Amino acid sequence: MEDISSRRPLIFVGNDDGYQAGGLKFLIDIAREYGDVFVAAPSAHQSGKSSALTVDTPLRARLFGDEPGLIAYHVNGTPTDCIKLAVSNLMPRRPDIVLSGINHGYNSGNSAIYSGTMGVVFEGSFLGVPSIGFSYGDYTAAPDFSACEPVVRQMLELALAGSLPVDVCYNVNIPKCDSVAGLKAVAAAPGRWTEEYECRTDPHGYKYYWLTGKYVPSEPESDKHDLYWLQRGYATVVPCRADQTAHKAITALDNIINRK
Repeated sequence: MEDISSRRPLIFVGNDDGYQAGGLKFLIDIAREYGDVFVAAPSAHQSGKSSALTVDTPLRARLFGDEPGLIAYHVNGTPTDCIKLAVSNLMPRRPDIVLSGINHGYNSGNSAIYSGTMGVVFEGSFLGVPSIGFSYGDYTAAPDFSACEPVVRQMLELALAGSLPVDVCYNVNIPKCDSVAGLKAVAAAPGRWTEEYECRTDPHGYKYYWLTGKYVPSEPESDKHDLYWLQRGYATVVPCRADQTAHKAITALDNIINRK
């Protein structure tokens, strides 16, 4: 195994599309210019796994990359399994930055809560490490990620410089385009999923259900939200918290419980 330098930043890279995904390779290639890279990615596609952990199957880490400044494993588990196992057992030290992606398809609106890409990022935030997830609005098997490069570089450079606000992590979405119009810091578009499951019939005549769904924003014309700007050619960055406590509701809830 090649040595990881103690003099360069150590950048963890994970994803949920699997270790053979093009978006992962694209992100690794950029990250290697800024530091040493340690990869732990799922052995198979793990989209929609959020922060799930494997509790009933032994995890196995298999080396698939070992070069100067790069060590890469694939793990037979979820995206969160990958980063937890890497930090606790595989990495020579804690990472300085956590990156996830580049996801094949958006994680805009409320999708972050379902996203395995963001599961990696939330786990990184638990460690107190600057953590960023990247998603690209192309759902095909082999997208051209060129439009993502300036956005990835900008966010990575800000993280390495210590310029990003602390105690939050970041959900970055990039529209499918030749060149992004800019980068907007916004909130996730509120909304809901409709038509989520399509009923089909298998060759034996039995019904089954396939996840589909359409996201319907509740405020489609609000320029405070990610979907508004993505539809206009801008990349978006949404600051997120892994802590989902509704802090503003605590006082009101306490008053109700204790009849104040």
